[in-house]
Amino acid sequence: MSDVIDAERAAPASSPAAGVSPFAELPGDIAVSFEFFPPKTEKMDAQLWDAITQLAPLSPSFVSVTYGAGGSTRERTHATVARIARETDLRPAAHLTCVAASKAEIAEVADQYWQAGVRHIVALRGDPPPADGGTFVPHPEGYASAADLVAGLKAQHDFEISVAAYPEVHPEALSDQHDLDNLKRKLDAGATRAITQFFYSTDAYFRFLDKVLAAGIDAPILPGIMPVTNFAAIRRMSGNTEIPGWLETMFEGLDERPGPRALVAAVAAADLCRRLYEGGVRDFHFYTLNRAEQAYAVCQLLGVRPKEA
Repeated sequence: MSDVIDAERAAPASSPAAGVSPFAELPGDIAVSFEFFPPKTEKMDAQLWDAITQLAPLSPSFVSVTYGAGGSTRERTHATVARIARETDLRPAAHLTCVAASKAEIAEVADQYWQAGVRHIVALRGDPPPADGGTFVPHPEGYASAADLVAGLKAQHDFEISVAAYPEVHPEALSDQHDLDNLKRKLDAGATRAITQFFYSTDAYFRFLDKVLAAGIDAPILPGIMPVTNFAAIRRMSGNTEIPGWLETMFEGLDERPGPRALVAAVAAADLCRRLYEGGVRDFHFYTLNRAEQAYAVCQLLGVRPKEA
């Protein structure tokens, strides 16, 4: 793992002087990346490109674009990624899944990305469409797992590949060990790094890192950070993710007050990142939901500022 965070945890940053903000002394020595999703309408397209324009000056390591269940956004994902590659200096990463596609179809999509100058793929098993009852069934001529997809993509082109990791265990995993073994298979197949599902417990993330290191995995494990845009929605999406009581208290009564909720969300996410920073983390991946304000505010608090020309 680059800048390895060992099981002992890196020494916390020195405490700020009395009366000084806990963010004031952060030197901004971190890397950030951002996730977007492909727009469905012209209005959403404008919102996406406004977010990209606002966040680009922060010089992210890469920006990723998601892929809908069952390949439902395949064309829109490709169009968005290709436009980022064509019109910006950002390094786009295209999500690609195993769902509802043969190996030949996936190879065709991967070739199109390579020809468009895209060199980074986020390889996922993927979520099945609702019509399939929420159960993943491999395409008869497709890949059976994300590890198989990684191996197939690496054999086709020398892509940089990111995969998913689950600090609090994938909901479909048979056990913690089964989930960890699956992560190792993906990395052994040629993946460069893992990006975690969002979480709100730093203890859960660091316990996961301890298990990862004990398993002999040394690839970077980027924490996925999702500011709370809607607490009820976060609760629905959480799956196995722990929602700490203190976080619920912070957002109590704010579901119908988007302005105050956004301010609280930015501070809560920045505090999560600060605590991860104190544990040695220097690389953060933000789930933006195509909105720049909260991710930008968190980066500002962490000392990440636009690079001077």
